[in-house]
Amino acid sequence: MSQQLARRLKTVKPSPTLALNAKARALAAKGADVLSFAAGEPDFDTPTHIKDAIKAALDAGFTKYTATGGIPELKSAICDKLLRENQLTFTPDQVIVSTGGKQAFSNCFQALLSPGDEVVIFSPYWVSYPEMVRLADGEPKIVDTQASDNWTPDPKELRRALSPRTRAVVFNSPSNPTGAVISRPALEALAEVLRGHDCLIITDDIYERLLYIDEPFFNIANVAPDLAPRTLVVNGFSKAFSMTGLRLGYAAGPKEVIAGMQLIQDQSTSNASSVIQKGGLAALTGPTAPIDEMVKAFARRRLLMTGLLNKIPGVKCRLPDGAFYCFADVGELIGKSYKGAMVSGSMRLSEILIDDFLVAAMPGEVFGAEGFIRFSFATGDANIERGIARFADFVSQLS
Repeated sequence: MSQQLARRLKTVKPSPTLALNAKARALAAKGADVLSFAAGEPDFDTPTHIKDAIKAALDAGFTKYTATGGIPELKSAICDKLLRENQLTFTPDQVIVSTGGKQAFSNCFQALLSPGDEVVIFSPYWVSYPEMVRLADGEPKIVDTQASDNWTPDPKELRRALSPRTRAVVFNSPSNPTGAVISRPALEALAEVLRGHDCLIITDDIYERLLYIDEPFFNIANVAPDLAPRTLVVNGFSKAFSMTGLRLGYAAGPKEVIAGMQLIQDQSTSNASSVIQKGGLAALTGPTAPIDEMVKAFARRRLLMTGLLNKIPGVKCRLPDGAFYCFADVGELIGKSYKGAMVSGSMRLSEILIDDFLVAAMPGEVFGAEGFIRFSFATGDANIERGIARFADFVSQLS
């Protein structure tokens, strides 16, 4: 007998980034010389002091359940970090530790949304935002931004998007997929709009340490302290500490929101891995030199990749402010012919790159930005040079 799945799953798409990564890995496992620029993870090893802390926790038998919301010493360290680095004051009962930043978002939407509630999301967006909203029976309200404005949200467009059904607005700066940073004046203007609407403000700060401009990191709670009491800060250890597979994230915000998120986590996963939490504690309290070296490498690679992309006829790419992505404008390539067939969009372009050139890169369509391709520079210089050369070879064959 066939089983009918929940109706809400009909509106949810599988993660395209995970699917493309899986395809690239499967081809590589068969011996293909795949060059992948699809992964949203550093190519550096997890720092030694973090791995040592995890090993020590294992050896000490720290393998039992912990409190759902995280071990006390990690929650305290998160509060210390948020005060020291972000000038934001939280208490441990305003913090929850989760299995990655993604779970923190999912917990939040599950706790916050009822059917028909809306969440404002700026495009281009991380692929999981809209789908997690839909899984919580909410409706994503997409507000477009433009490359010509460095992907900065327009306050007038935000005002138009807000409605009595708006429960949250999501910010992500530095951004995945664009690498753009929302400037302080822009955040101040957006904050002025939000003062007139009583919704939760969510700031996704996962890329905060991967910053290449001569400005310190700040989020909307920094530039508008009056909005801090209704701001949820989401962050994690995957990007800055190269701990993607270890799955550890956190959120800090209003007590009632955190309590709702913990209720969801109580009945789903319970605590994040006990020993990985010890690794997170070491990450927040240990040396920063490994992170600094990684950021230096990413800064060099960003210049290399952007320069190579901009040499390709018909391709334009802004220099990203942060994260580790180049979001290349390939609009002039769409509609051209390859092997007698039209390149109908960024998805088709991405398919050709992996199938014929063994280059994995994400189509802009899945980020809500048709006509773009996302290339990750979280890989070595030689791979960047070889991969972009293959992309240039593809472009040379268009007519």
